Amino acid sequence: MIARHETHMDKMDIWSKLSAPLPTGVISWRQDGKAVQRDGKFVARFVAYIDANTVRERLDSVVPGEWDLTLDLLPTLAGQDENGEQTCSFKARLQILGVIREDVGTGRDYKSAATDAFKRAAVRFGIAHELYGFEQNWVPVDGDGRYAKPLEDPAVVYARRLARTEARERIRAERQDEEQPAADEVHIETTLAGPATGPLALDEPSCPKCGGRMWDNRLSKRNPKAPDFKCRNRSCDGVIWPPKAGQRASSNGRGSSGESAAGPLVPEPEPVVAEADQIPF
Repeated sequence: MIARHETHMDKMDIWSKLSAPLPTGVISWRQDGKAVQRDGKFVARFVAYIDANTVRERLDSVVPGEWDLTLDLLPTLAGQDENGEQTCSFKARLQILGVIREDVGTGRDYKSAATDAFKRAAVRFGIAHELYGFEQNWVPVDGDGRYAKPLEDPAVVYARRLARTEARERIRAERQDEEQPAADEVHIETTLAGPATGPLALDEPSCPKCGGRMWDNRLSKRNPKAPDFKCRNRSCDGVIWPPKAGQRASSNGRGSSGESAAGPLVPEPEPVVAEADQIPF
């Protein structure tokens, strides 16, 4: 008895094989729409496609004998294609291992409409799905007539365009890589200066504990006994206290006389005594 999860994994492997990329050499190109004139030259849009036989080979190689196709002719709708010809439509019903997908195809005759429907239904299982990701491919042609011929192989034109796009992307990536080291150097420089971003100011002391930048509270503090500087790193409690006369500023306390961490200690000016205050009573 086969386990249920093993059966599920087998089906997942089958769907992956059905939607695998197409082999080399099976993709063809055909003109889609009328040619237009650009800069005195005629160009036409070409789209990629595969033959119905390529779809059949994929099904026979992955699920031999386990797929079935049913085609239903749809009523003809009033209208014509861009060439003024009447079209017909088929609905394709593709069944693989009990899973059913349906789609509709059109064409100028029964054969083209039936194969179009078959291929569209197969895309719903992932077969040749990458063709829908192709970008527009404009190819020079020898005129604007219905039977104009391409001056270059559409596959070569598309490959050249992809090469240019990949080259531009590669150059753009290389330029970004060249700019990245400069940003890293700035990050290293600021990290060495301290945990906060940016270099130290000329009159800004470094934290006595972690060596980082400090907030200058000298102009904004309300309590004159509060610290003059406080470390910007919230995980660090490094501070520099205001200096006293004959003493230097210390970190997390008061020390002996000398220069403060913010610079040389400037002695406080002596108070000015009024002349009337000097007269003894």
